[in-house]
Amino acid sequence: MKNQSLNMENDITLKRFTDVRRELGHTQAEFATLLGVSNTTADIERGRTKLSGRVVAELLKQFNINPLWLFGESEEQFLDTAKTSVIPKVVTVDSSDNDNMVLVNAKAAAGYPQNIADTSWYEQLPAFDLPIPEFRNATYRGFQVEGDSMLPNLHPGEWVLARAIEHIDHVNANKMYVVVLQDSVMVKKIEKRPNSNNITLVSLNETYPPYDIKPYQIQEIWEVSSKLTFNVDATTERGLLRQLQESMDELKRQVGQVKN
Repeated sequence: MKNQSLNMENDITLKRFTDVRRELGHTQAEFATLLGVSNTTADIERGRTKLSGRVVAELLKQFNINPLWLFGESEEQFLDTAKTSVIPKVVTVDSSDNDNMVLVNAKAAAGYPQNIADTSWYEQLPAFDLPIPEFRNATYRGFQVEGDSMLPNLHPGEWVLARAIEHIDHVNANKMYVVVLQDSVMVKKIEKRPNSNNITLVSLNETYPPYDIKPYQIQEIWEVSSKLTFNVDATTERGLLRQLQESMDELKRQVGQVKN
């Protein structure tokens, strides 16, 4: 009876280990390299090689995998460790040693995830201080909006000024955030659904469907507090509606002339 129980526990561990690799999208050889295992994880997944403590530690360190979950003793796949902290990796200061606001344009954003901890990389970016109360007592960074996924609130080319947050638990479903992943920077809403280990990224433009990511994929989160808009004119929303109505009336008139 004891051996049967041990075999069931071992089967659960091997399945969960294999599931983690597949969820991460790695081959057995790639996963072996990440975990410091020789050649491939195939023997571990087949139960031929024991899952070592070092491998379990690497799963926790790199991907937040809960060891108790791995061995079938918990339903919580991820542990809340320092890896889930999304505090900025680098904070820039001015000559007086005060925080300043770095501006990350769309071009720079392409290299931001890879250089996120490189202090010298930030030196190429413009930075300034905004001396108004709303931007005191916190770390802020400016990001240029790329794409139309957050229309109508944010337009391509606009800038958002965003405040750093320390932990993913501090996000609010009614706010917008700059989310720095391992390979991209984007502006989204963030939803944490009950009984789920995933984080859902939501666009305001409904043509873009929401999608789930794992917490460990997030490097930094910045809460959008304001935006910079250019080419502002005097057209109001009512004015735009009037223009649309006039255009429709003109179109109807032209259609009427064609019928006559």
